Amino acid sequence: MTIRDLQPKLLWECFDEITKVPRPTHHLDKMLKFLVDWAERHNIPCKTDAVGNVVMTKPATPGHENAPTIILQGHQDMVAEKRGDKVHDFLNDPITTIVDGDWVHADGTTLGADNGMGCASAMAVLLDDTLVHGPIQALFTVDEEQGLIGANGLQPGFVTGDILLNLDSEEHGQLVIGCAGGKVAIAEWPYSREAAPEGFAWYEVRIDHLKGGHSGMEINLGRGNANRQLSRFIFEASARWDVRIAEIDGGGLANAIPREAHATVGVPEAAKADFEKYVVEFSDMIHAEYLLAEGSDFTFGACAAEAPAEVMVKHDSERLICALFACPNGVQGMSNAVEGLVETSCNLASVKPAGEYRLAVTVHVRSSVDSRRDETADRVKALFSLIGAEVKYDDAYVGWAPNPDSKVLKVAEESFEQLFGERPRVEALHAGLECGLFLEKLGPLDMISFGPTLKDIHSPGEKANIPSVEKYWRLLTDILRRLA
Repeated sequence: MTIRDLQPKLLWECFDEITKVPRPTHHLDKMLKFLVDWAERHNIPCKTDAVGNVVMTKPATPGHENAPTIILQGHQDMVAEKRGDKVHDFLNDPITTIVDGDWVHADGTTLGADNGMGCASAMAVLLDDTLVHGPIQALFTVDEEQGLIGANGLQPGFVTGDILLNLDSEEHGQLVIGCAGGKVAIAEWPYSREAAPEGFAWYEVRIDHLKGGHSGMEINLGRGNANRQLSRFIFEASARWDVRIAEIDGGGLANAIPREAHATVGVPEAAKADFEKYVVEFSDMIHAEYLLAEGSDFTFGACAAEAPAEVMVKHDSERLICALFACPNGVQGMSNAVEGLVETSCNLASVKPAGEYRLAVTVHVRSSVDSRRDETADRVKALFSLIGAEVKYDDAYVGWAPNPDSKVLKVAEESFEQLFGERPRVEALHAGLECGLFLEKLGPLDMISFGPTLKDIHSPGEKANIPSVEKYWRLLTDILRRLA
């Protein structure tokens, strides 16, 4: 069975087309061409703007021309993450999809259902002439995952709808009416190097196969952060031996909890046996700590490595590891306004080379309170400034304040209850959505966000629940009918 055999057939066929188009964030030239060509092939009016956003239009079902215009919105880009052993070129290779029981997942990569499923459902609405609806505008924004560039670049008049349905949520049964804002702190740190000392044994220390996931949606699940655990190991090992660092690298995207990290380190030959014993002890310890959150599939270990020519000078490596180990990470505070909602969080997202003798440390801060977002980002800045890093902020975005009196929310609640015999959960998210920017750029809009059940997004374990996709389609099309 392939995804083209699944129901609702039209939606899955559109999603299948999208999976064949490489579309990692900031590399959407192929996706833009696909959307424009797709609209032309189906005789659907289409236009683009200066940043690459696409809007397609469909007239109302006859007799419903005076109904409010509905904007169906999804984002074009996907998070490009893969297993360490998977060979995949996200700039050129299609995603390979696998039907596995009630789930669809990819072969060792992110699936791209975030937000390919939202885009596919908007495309299916444009194609399906059996539906009843008012005027439709389908908006496909660019680069949501990093920088919300499409939403930031929207100009007045590009879309003119009255109600916006954001199709970028990941849990059936949930209607979203608010989300957190965020800010990315990037600390660029220059360091000095010297010749590697003699008489040292060298190792590649690696942590791998953590679950990772979305740094907003899964930050409250207590999953391990590869950068945090690697720096913890080196910090604690340095209290026992003279540890020297030749290289360190971990994580990837700002909005993904890092699943893997590694470092090339050396210890005196005399400490070799004790160091190797401690690697096993540390591995046992963190496996016990994270058994419930991670399971037992992740790995931590050290293998022999070639002696490097150079290492960080000891003073610099000590300062780096102290800063990484002390960096805020995980849930920083819970909301006092919404029970059970994470208010503020930090994700120690990546530690990467940034040129000769420079490292860049990226930390993604989220909060539903802008002042707490800024305060937490400033704490990160203060910490890394102490070791001489230059810290700048990037990708700041506003939150979306809940409107419990939303008219479209009432329509969606009634639809859900009549379709499925139960009330939906009306919630705000700790994850970031583009909705706050839509209000800022487009003026007053009545908005909600919803979608099918997706799991482990922003990681190679991302999967879409097949029965929930069918329910999501029924809900979407019934909301359109009611609004008409």
